[in-house]
Amino acid sequence: MKAIRTILFLALLGIFLQPVFTQAQATEKQATVKVSGEVTTPLELKLSDIQQMAQTTVVRKDRDGNDHSYSGVVLATILQKAGATMGKDLKGENLTKYVSVEASDGYQVIFALAELDKDFTDRTIILADMIDGKPLAAGDGPFRIIVQDEKKPARCIKMVTAIKVGFAK
Repeated sequence: MKAIRTILFLALLGIFLQPVFTQAQATEKQATVKVSGEVTTPLELKLSDIQQMAQTTVVRKDRDGNDHSYSGVVLATILQKAGATMGKDLKGENLTKYVSVEASDGYQVIFALAELDKDFTDRTIILADMIDGKPLAAGDGPFRIIVQDEKKPARCIKMVTAIKVGFAK
């Protein structure tokens, strides 16, 4: 009798928890990056939006010195799509603008807007969604900033959820 009650309890528990697990999986698949602040067109980009944009690949070493190929969208391209001040308009007081990138765990990094503009630098900074041809691991993605050729990986922020443009003054 006790075995039957246990089986019945587990079956009912499975019925009630199944929608919770399904919702969690759907939420994970719908991860987004919000682009806001000093932009003319705030964006909320899904993985499918990122994958439809022009893709760039950069190589970056991990902690052990192994090279990995990350692919994604140049961050400046996303900012241009959102209407951030870039190119010939990035001068004067606009040079005090910065980009704050936030992760789901609260980690945050800052870039000067000029660091992302091709008129100012040849460095490539991307919002990656792939590593070595595969989706980023759960603890790294679904989105990660990769800064090519920076000595320390501190600004290669994982689990990116928001990109905000602001004025430093």
